[in-house]
Order: sequence, then structure tokens, then C-alpha cells
Amino acid sequence: MLDDRGRLRDLSGVVPDIAGAVLAGLPRIDADALPLVEGSPRLGPPVGHVGKFIGIGLNYSDHAAETGMEPPEHPIVFMKATSSIIGPNDTVSLPRGSRHSDWEVELGVVIGKTAKYVSEADALDHVAGYCIVNDVSERTFQSKRSGQWTKGKSCDTFGPIGPWLVTPDEAGDPQNLRLTLDLNGERMQTGHTGKMIFSVAQIIAHLSEMMSLQPGDVIATGTPPGVGMGMSPRRFLAEGDVMELTIDGLGQQRQPVVRDP
Repeated sequence: MLDDRGRLRDLSGVVPDIAGAVLAGLPRIDADALPLVEGSPRLGPPVGHVGKFIGIGLNYSDHAAETGMEPPEHPIVFMKATSSIIGPNDTVSLPRGSRHSDWEVELGVVIGKTAKYVSEADALDHVAGYCIVNDVSERTFQSKRSGQWTKGKSCDTFGPIGPWLVTPDEAGDPQNLRLTLDLNGERMQTGHTGKMIFSVAQIIAHLSEMMSLQPGDVIATGTPPGVGMGMSPRRFLAEGDVMELTIDGLGQQRQPVVRDP
């Protein structure tokens, strides 16, 4: 837990993990009563035991325009393998044969209580919190291997999450957040969640018509413009690159890029 002075506090004596049923009723805690965490430990994903890692495609009007695609009539849904999940500052490793791996800063939504057939008006009541997701994507795997997006989204290390799970009262309006991504110090993506075609509430309501959403499920809600495949000439990740991602109030990620041997 992060206290109001930005110091790490030890939650292990309060909850077994930030996962499952704990997310349905996160306890209110006096951070100053918790032990301080010494040093600078690695931060893992801020939610444990993720059951489903769901992605929403082409969900920003300006991103759809840069890809030359029509805005969808309904949310485009794909799955990312949970084995792709890493911490916010871990290393992203490009798979063998990859020449077209891309970056995507996204608002992540963590479900706090079971949602099934929920209305748009009630949808946000089922959110435990928000986080940053980098929906790293191998474009050739995604679009040239029989059109299965999941193939390009699920490579190991392609799902950095974190650093923080920020509760809704702290995060504020999820449709009023600024997102950025820098590659090697150069700004690539600048976006605003107000440009989403489908809001967080609409996405949750839509998904809950087809599948129950469980505590700990993570939804990546789409990316703003500035991805590599939308550039002219196109640009993709290479060994030695460094990605830095921010979303208002949700912290910052930083991932170096290597290549699988």
C-alpha cells in the first residue's frame, strides 16, 4: 500500500493478497499503522490471481482513424493470456521471429464483485479499481495468422499491469483521464479517456451480457492514437528500447525491451 507521502507499507498482516474476495470489500486502513517496506523492492502486478484478461479493440475514435478502420458498432473483444501478465517495470521480451511488436497504453479496469447482466447505470459499482495496462501487441501474429487477435496479444511479458490499483474514489471519473506513452524519451501516444467510443460502464454492461465478470478480472479498455502500426513509416519495438507509460493519478510504468534468444 502507498501512504499519503508515497512510502510503501506492508499489507501482509491485513490481507493474504489483493485478489478474489478481498477485492469485493477492500478494507479501509490507516496506512500509518502499517509497517514500512524498506528499500526499493520489485513491484508485481497490483492484482493477484487474475481469472480473465480481456481486451477491447479500436475503442478510441482517433485511434480507429489512424488505423484506417471504421469505428465498431459494438465493442471488439479479445482475450489476452494471463501468462502474459508481468509487473509494471519488468522487462518486455519480444518473441522469436517478431518484427512488428507494438505498444499500447490503456486504462485497466479491475472487477471487484461479480457482474452478470448488469446495467450501464450500475456497472461502475462492480469496479474495485483502475490501473495502467500496456497491451503490447505483435501485429503480424495478430492480423496475419488467420485473424486471431489473441495470438498477437498473449505472448509472454505482453501484459504489464500496475504499478497501483487505485480505488474509484481516488481515481475519479474514468472518462476524464489523460494517457501518455514515451518510447526512448520520445512522446508516441497522448490520449484522453473522454475519446473512448464505449465508456467503462458500457464495456462492463456489454461484457456481462455474455460472460460473468469475476473479482480480479482485468479489462484493458483500448488505446489512443500513436501506436507504431499507425505511423508512416511504421515503427515497431526493438531490443534496447524503453517504454514509459502514465495515466493521470494511476502512476507510471517503465519497461525495457529485450528479445527472446
